[in-house]
Amino acid sequence: MSTPLWPEELVSTGTEREVLEAFLDCQRRQIKAKVTRVSEADARRRIVPSMTTLAGLIKHLTAVERNWFQRQLAQRDPADIPGNSRGDDQSWQLSPDDTLDSLLAEYDKVCEQNRQIAAGFTLDDTVPSKRLGNVSLRWIYTHMIEETAQHAGHADILRELIDGATGL
Repeated sequence: MSTPLWPEELVSTGTEREVLEAFLDCQRRQIKAKVTRVSEADARRRIVPSMTTLAGLIKHLTAVERNWFQRQLAQRDPADIPGNSRGDDQSWQLSPDDTLDSLLAEYDKVCEQNRQIAAGFTLDDTVPSKRLGNVSLRWIYTHMIEETAQHAGHADILRELIDGATGL
């Protein structure tokens, strides 16, 4: 019996959009998998010189998701978006009230909101960007795959340093 296919494998002959969405969701799953079965203390633990922690990675990626899909693509006013929507240095900072469960719940909520926002656009639709001039949904998907994969790699290293866990 063969191993069941992952969602990103099921779209091996899918449309460009199906492939981009599946691979972004794959990276989202990977980052979440790296923090499963980690204690609150270990999720907050700083073991590298930067502010990078497992919990901080989730909080930062939530802010980056808000930035690209809600601020940029949907052109929402940052004042109308709850939480950090810049993905800046402050997006890594944990408050005393942040728990791994609350951070993951917020990440899931924001990712679902972003799926709904993106559904209203074609890959070729562009929106203004202060830094880049214009960006397409295609570019946003590709950038978010890159950003999330980069941080999933960071999480993989942190997790291995914390408890030796590797892979999914």
